[in-house]
Amino acid sequence: MKKLLLPLFALLFFSACKKDNDEATGPQLQAHDQNEMMRVMHQMMSRMDTMQMSNDPEIDFSKMMRMHHQGAIEMANVELQKGTNDSLKRLAQKIITKQQQEIQEFNTLLATLAVDNMDMAFAMELMETMEKGGGVADVQLITGDTDNDFATLMIVHHQEAIENSSAYLHHSNNTQLRAMAERMIDDQMEEIQELTNWIRANRR
Repeated sequence: MKKLLLPLFALLFFSACKKDNDEATGPQLQAHDQNEMMRVMHQMMSRMDTMQMSNDPEIDFSKMMRMHHQGAIEMANVELQKGTNDSLKRLAQKIITKQQQEIQEFNTLLATLAVDNMDMAFAMELMETMEKGGGVADVQLITGDTDNDFATLMIVHHQEAIENSSAYLHHSNNTQLRAMAERMIDDQMEEIQELTNWIRANRR
């Protein structure tokens, strides 16, 4: 009996060591303050936190989303530079192209807008949405793998943009901006699905 127990113990010990080694060489969580993708997202949030609110939905939505789009572009650039997955890099390039075009649309609109529609409820809703988005980002599990972190955090980023756009639609006073908000919701819901599918198929 003792002779049988010794090989069994050795086998269990070997299996446990192998499992520990496999886990040690697998993906490890990375602290947020060490993660490049998270650093870019935090910089975007800091810029938005310092934006001077006019309490005019058209102006505040345009300015906030312009900064929000720039954050997406910077995250996508990190993916292009350091990511390895071709499908995610194609999506990153699509995000850059689309959101650069929308920044130009916001710039053109802002040149024609003046404060003429004070709506404190929208300002409050917008700030609550941004605060919520920052909180969601801060509890995401990130690994330092650029592809994984890009997909994970871009979902959070896009969800925040959808909620910002939905908030604007509740208070909208500009036909062109309303059309942009509706288009952004559709585009970013589609991209969230694409990112979600990628994460499901490429679990680390």
